[in-house]
Amino acid sequence: MYMVGSMEGKGFPQVFAGMMAISVSLVIGAAIAGNSLRTLRSNDQLTIIGSATRPIKSDYAIWRASVTSQQPTLPQAYQELQRRTERVQRYLQEKKIPDGAVTLAAITTEPFQETTSNGGTTGRILFYRLTQRFEVRSENIDGIAAIAQASTELINEGVPFVSEAPEYLYTKLEDLRVEMIEAATRDAKARAEAIARVSNSRVGAIRAAETDAFQITARFSTEASDRGSYSTATIDKDIRAVVAITFAVE
Repeated sequence: MYMVGSMEGKGFPQVFAGMMAISVSLVIGAAIAGNSLRTLRSNDQLTIIGSATRPIKSDYAIWRASVTSQQPTLPQAYQELQRRTERVQRYLQEKKIPDGAVTLAAITTEPFQETTSNGGTTGRILFYRLTQRFEVRSENIDGIAAIAQASTELINEGVPFVSEAPEYLYTKLEDLRVEMIEAATRDAKARAEAIARVSNSRVGAIRAAETDAFQITARFSTEASDRGSYSTATIDKDIRAVVAITFAVE
């Protein structure tokens, strides 16, 4: 069996990770012209790595944030937190975020005790810190991105608001995965046919096929992981599928 790049003694994910480098295309091109590929015979097999990449744009965003209060007594801390929570809710409404898109988690309470010089505690509580967390889920990707950046307006008002980086997701992956595998398989067949032509052979039926984990990365990124990757940091992404197809040679 003839192969583009040796896969003996290697796990398939490791082979994929190596093959996904751009430089491998040059290696494949050189291999096509090599003497070893001119001796393909009927009943041989040819294993080819095929890939397909497509740009996608996130269609769903998750944004998490929180606001805190800190006061000597629990009632004082709670009252302050309520005022700040209400201000954040008004802010989101002003930014046209529907109430149904916002979820409030349970309030967390942290008592801070007085400590002694040797690191122990006296049992006396100095203050309470309360935290209210928000989660916003929306299909308005650009709107969430803009609000997350502008939320420093609350800090300028004196509200101790903490904004996390939004997560940008693509919700139609299941349908797209099938299309991407088809495209990667067509790419593998085209490469196999190019190799077969050099040896005056013809590509026959598929004997075996394996797929690698999908790589969903920032646009134009070369990042790859054996277990697959899914970048949620950017709105615009690339999805890449890689397959190894074994063809009969006729």
